[in-house]
Parts: sequence; structure tokens; C-alpha cells
Amino acid sequence: MHRSVKVAVIGAGVSGLVAARELLRERHDVVVYDQNDSVGGNWIYDPRTESDPLSLDPNRETVHSSLHVSLRTNLPRALMSFTDYPFVRTESDPRTFPRRDEVLRFLNRFADEFGVREVTRLKTRVSRVERVKDEWVVESMTRGSESVSREVFEAVVVCSGHNSVPRVAEIDGIENWRGYQMHSHNYRAPGRFQDQIKCVNKDGSISFQDGSSIFANTIIYCTGYKYHFPFLDINGIVTVEDKCVGPLYKHIFAPALAPSLSFIGIVTKEPIFLMAELQSKWMARVLSGKILLPTEDMMMKSIEDIYHEMEENGLPKTCSLSLRPLQAEYKHWLATQIGLPPLGEWREKLLSEIFKKLGELPLTYRDQWDDTYWDSIIQF
Repeated sequence: MHRSVKVAVIGAGVSGLVAARELLRERHDVVVYDQNDSVGGNWIYDPRTESDPLSLDPNRETVHSSLHVSLRTNLPRALMSFTDYPFVRTESDPRTFPRRDEVLRFLNRFADEFGVREVTRLKTRVSRVERVKDEWVVESMTRGSESVSREVFEAVVVCSGHNSVPRVAEIDGIENWRGYQMHSHNYRAPGRFQDQIKCVNKDGSISFQDGSSIFANTIIYCTGYKYHFPFLDINGIVTVEDKCVGPLYKHIFAPALAPSLSFIGIVTKEPIFLMAELQSKWMARVLSGKILLPTEDMMMKSIEDIYHEMEENGLPKTCSLSLRPLQAEYKHWLATQIGLPPLGEWREKLLSEIFKKLGELPLTYRDQWDDTYWDSIIQF
């Protein structure tokens, strides 16, 4: 028997857009919330930066986007496509590795074609998500309004991303640094850093663990981002411990609240487009009753087995969302669950080639890419 539920999707980036599409396909009642002016999530370029360049001040004005003005993708279009909606070349930017604005146009076309924009509430920030009896109460505030809106849902899908809240490394002796510090989250353009490599003095030296040293004016922390879900009020049922979010069954469902609470697209070191699509298809079918989850105890046992295996291999929990080298196995499992044919081997082959080229020719591989060869083996 098909079941239709009212679902809140938090975030209209890649994960939120594809989650909403799959939920709509399963005839669920969907509302998407996003604090930005348009869909696209972190692919929306915002020239503003945060008032604190390290993003440590809790009272700072936050900026969601982490894009710099000249960003170009390090993945080819084929790995930024959905199974039934490829990221095709366009006249505006026909390159295999396009600029950021081309990706945003692709996501906007996707939102329009599948009716996601119609169910999206833009300029609306979710401030609280709370479980009350058997329902979810979502509190939100629309920009320009002083009133808080409350709406009740049967399920919540968290798609708020994990590339907006900077993670700053702790460096011994940093209090002695007299230069400028910032996190890459607040980098937009190179202008302010031009003509700073001209003089060298001892007070500007930095030592690294390998014994090398340089003289510099600025430290830019490219140390990644934190998982951050400040709106979730669920009494610690799901916790964030550094880079570990859990417990989550198959990296999606919180066993104690399944299937009413799910997370899409929080795994790392994997192109998000296909991964979020497969996860969303499975999640939407679970909510509609087409796929049944194991019992809570069985789901917890599965999670504990993963943690135990990681411990035996000397891996901390913080690595639990990094699927490599098991990402192919996980994606094939999802595809089998939702009845898709086996995923083409070309995807993993292409991704492996990208990792190889990133190591060998990080600055030039995109413009030396053999389109003729790869176009001949890519199949949708």
C-alpha cells in the first residue's frame, strides 16, 4: 500500500533539490526551506565575506557560500549529472570542467523541470526542528519578517550541506603570529593578496612539520568544514562528533526516529550528485512504504558493526562518513534496493582517473583532458 506523508526538506542545494524531486515522484507533500534568495545552495556565489575572517566569533554575521569568484569544477560534467538528467554542455560554457555559474544554471534548470521551485520557500531560515509526540514541528523565519512560523510535518529530511561552517586547525604558537589569518571559506578573489611575496623578514617565518619553512604575510586555513545542525532539537539522538554524524543507518536514517528523520548527502570524498540521488530514491520509497527498514535494534547492530570494523582497522569514528574505498559497494547496494540496473563501471573508472590527475597535474589536467576518449565510454 502506498503511503503519502508531509515532508519538510531543509536546504535547496544539490541534496535538497534531488531529495525533493524523488519525494514528489513518490507523491509526498513536500515543502523545501532555504535561507538563500534562490536554489543552488553552496553553488550560489556571494561576494560578501564574514565579519570574522576565521569564522570563530559566535556573534559574526554568517555567510553561507564558500565559493571564490573564479572557481572552476574539478569534476567533469558526467560526474555532476543525475542518472536521468545529464549535465550537458551549453553555449554559455561548453567545457567539460565548467565554471561555478554553469553548475548553478544546471541546478536551476533541474529545479524548474521537476517542479521543485514551486514547493520551495526561499529567504526562509529554519531555526528549530523539534519532535513533539509523533510529529515534527518546524519553526522558520522569512527574511524581513519578525514573526516565527510553525508548521507540522510527518517527516524531516536534512539537506543543509556541510561546506559552510569552517573548521580551523589548532596550531601551537599561533598566538605569536602577527600576520593576517583567514579560512578559505572567506576567500573570494586574489586582489588583496597581490604583491605581498616582495620582502622577507624573520618575524614572518612559518615552520612546517616536515622541517621546511616559508616567509609569509597571510595564513589561509584550507582545513575543511564542520557538520553543523543547530536547528535540530532531538535530545542527542543524533550527535556530531568532529566529522562523525550518528548513529545513522546506511548514513541516512536515525534508527530511533526512522523513517521520519533522514540525512541526505553527508558522506564525503564522493561526488554528491549521484550519491544524493541514490540516497533520495531509497529514502522516498521508504517513506512511501515500498521499502521496509529493519527494526531499530537491527539498524543499531549494523551501525555498531561498522564502528567495530573501523576500530579493528585503526580508523576513528570521524572517518565513518568517508566511504572510500567502499563507495562503489555502497552505491550498488542503494541501486539494488531501489530496483535500478547495475551502475556503469565507467563512473568509478572516471573518478579514479580524476584522483590520479589531481595528484599528477593539479593545475593543468582540466585543459589537457581527453574528451574524445571519455565521451566514447560514458553512457547515460
